[in-house]
Amino acid sequence: MSKYIVKRVLIVFPTLLAIIFIVFGIMSLTPGDPARMMLGQQASPEAVARVNHELGFDRPFIIRYGDYVVKLLEGDMGNSYRTGRPVFNEIISRLPTTAKLASAAILLAVMIGVPLGILSAVKQYSLYDITGTAAAMLMASIPGFWFGLMAILLFALKLGWLPSNGSDTWVHYILPAITLAIPVSASLLRLTRTTMLETIRQDYVRTARAKGQTEKKVIFHHALKNALLPVVTVAGLEFGGLLGGVVTIETVFSINGVGTLIIDAIRMKDVPQVTGCAIFLAFLFMMVMLIVDILYAYIDPRIRARYQKV
Repeated sequence: MSKYIVKRVLIVFPTLLAIIFIVFGIMSLTPGDPARMMLGQQASPEAVARVNHELGFDRPFIIRYGDYVVKLLEGDMGNSYRTGRPVFNEIISRLPTTAKLASAAILLAVMIGVPLGILSAVKQYSLYDITGTAAAMLMASIPGFWFGLMAILLFALKLGWLPSNGSDTWVHYILPAITLAIPVSASLLRLTRTTMLETIRQDYVRTARAKGQTEKKVIFHHALKNALLPVVTVAGLEFGGLLGGVVTIETVFSINGVGTLIIDAIRMKDVPQVTGCAIFLAFLFMMVMLIVDILYAYIDPRIRARYQKV
């Protein structure tokens, strides 16, 4: 088990190098330069050239890439072109907001999608199954930004029950968390239903029923553990995606998270900020997937036995 974890951790480093290279390449290909963004369109070419030289943006791409990697190995992500503050401090100040929002959304999605998926599979072709499947299709087809705007109009402006923007208290997270959880819960519902249907048709499930075990024990003790493996994978992927993909929802609800930080940095061509955010979010995503792989061993004893042999 420990050998497997070490191998997965070692993969992180070449992956991060590739991500840095891609981000640097994309930012270099985009039109404009940070000095022009900072000084405005009316600034003189001499002033723009001077600021670009101070920022090191006039150097060749491969040199800037190499310097950034060396500084990153020393623990320095650089300073933001826009604010002059260390990139790491900018990210850390915004990360708790995004982490709270993503955690609330994935928790709500699991609480909705998994139980409804199990119910749909156990009661196949019943009213529960038809209703759950139709609800999943509806939830998956609703654009997140539209649902967020409609939720603001109804619950914030019309009824006045919930705030429409900000992240000061836990109440401010209710509407954005629900908005994020809706499409994720739909995918978890459909996946859980599919995997449960495949599992309950296996021979060992029929054998458990033939031995006289109760239906509740057959479903939750025998079938559910194996059916949850792909569900755990998708939930981990969705959570990792939410950490870096809440840009639209953060914009709709005026939440100052990592998503809005990336958007602002891209607009100003703040290369250190964009690169730092990409590295940080990629690292978090890989850590989430590592945790998912470890959870596999606790869910399925066959996987745990294979890990112990490695």
